[in-house]
Amino acid sequence: MTDLGTWPAAPGAQPAGPPSGSLADLLERVLDKGIVIAGDIKIDLLDIELLTIRLRLFIASVETAKKAGIDWWETDPALSSRAARDALTEENARLRARLDALEEAGPDTTEEAR
Repeated sequence: MTDLGTWPAAPGAQPAGPPSGSLADLLERVLDKGIVIAGDIKIDLLDIELLTIRLRLFIASVETAKKAGIDWWETDPALSSRAARDALTEENARLRARLDALEEAGPDTTEEAR
């Protein structure tokens, strides 16, 4: 079976362009493979660098991002309820250990000096 894009054009017809797909197909391909957009913005005044902004944008599905080793949303307490719960549990454990250490040290001698 021959691809439609390889058929010879009819006399007087415009040459066929690349095969077009729907926006959904394009989005599916981008999310499946991932795309990286990188750029730098530099603001100079009289040859003095005032500001440099480096932009890196990675657009992909969650599965593709995980394959690339990117999973920061799972450990950010602002984005993950599990991470927020884990952060609170860890803070609670640290505070309890600190309280236990203070109780073992005995009464505070600085208050007796007052």
